[in-house]
Amino acid sequence: MASHRRPKQPSRARVTVLTTAAAAAVVLSAQAADAAPGAKPSKDEVKSKVDKLYEEAEKATEAYNGAREKQGKLEKEISILQDKVARGQDELNQLRDGIGTMASAQYRSGSIDPSIQLFLSADPDDFLDKASTLDQLSGQQVEALKKIQEKQRELAQERQEATDKLEDLASTRTELGKKKKEVQGKLADAQKLLNSLTTQERAALQADQARASRDSMRDALGGSTAPASGRAGAAYGVAQSKVGSPYVYGASGPSSFDCSGLTSWAYAQVGVGIPRTSEAQANAGTRIYSTSGLKVGDLVFFFNDLHHVGLYAGNGQVLHAPRPGTVVRYESMSTIGGPFMFGVRV
Repeated sequence: MASHRRPKQPSRARVTVLTTAAAAAVVLSAQAADAAPGAKPSKDEVKSKVDKLYEEAEKATEAYNGAREKQGKLEKEISILQDKVARGQDELNQLRDGIGTMASAQYRSGSIDPSIQLFLSADPDDFLDKASTLDQLSGQQVEALKKIQEKQRELAQERQEATDKLEDLASTRTELGKKKKEVQGKLADAQKLLNSLTTQERAALQADQARASRDSMRDALGGSTAPASGRAGAAYGVAQSKVGSPYVYGASGPSSFDCSGLTSWAYAQVGVGIPRTSEAQANAGTRIYSTSGLKVGDLVFFFNDLHHVGLYAGNGQVLHAPRPGTVVRYESMSTIGGPFMFGVRV
């Protein structure tokens, strides 16, 4: 016969344990949900990721600038070579015309040798290499053929050089496109992160940047560093007029800049030509490895690969175009995000 006993009720202690465990599970689930992929990152996390993306974009920007500068240089060199080839071809045609005139004169006089037909050949090398035939030619004819031979070799070399540079140009243009795409991708990723913030959070980030720039400007202008004399100081003064101008990758003024675009533009305004990229600017003068030795207007370089440059503003501050999403501003050298490597006095 079946038993009809009532089921045993859990003890008060067991209920307490189960309740506590359930509550802990709820807390852990909530924490896991917060840490799960797709959870909204905090303002500080977004700033850290965006800063990293902007640093990578600036590094790619300097590579883009280098490729673009190389492209311009190659285009000029190719144009010069093509002009030389065209002039050389004209000279070659004139030499051949001279040979033709000589052959015509001999024909009219009835003294033309059958070998004179080689004078009009596009390749006189083969004839000149056969020493046994040279005695059939006059000294004037031999000299004319040698000039043609020399001009043809010169033209062949120039054409090959132009061909090599055209191939280099095509490769450079491909590299340029890749770097441009890389920069645009980094900027798009950064913008996507910024768009995940609320309006208030974005405003707070901008306010923090503006406050840091004001503090750095105050420190720079109130510092005790002796200003550089001459054109370095003048270049710095010109750069000061661009505070607030937006950072735009690949830009070199006058209304927007990237980091090396600002420095090269500022020096150009006072009659000093320096290279376009930060890496090349690192060799534009005397290096100064101690911050205490820096003067206002000196170029200052950051990161191991030298992908960032600015103008020393005095008292440990730099005037620079920091990175995408910012404007030309003052900033403490200690907050750049990468180590100070050295300064350069142009």
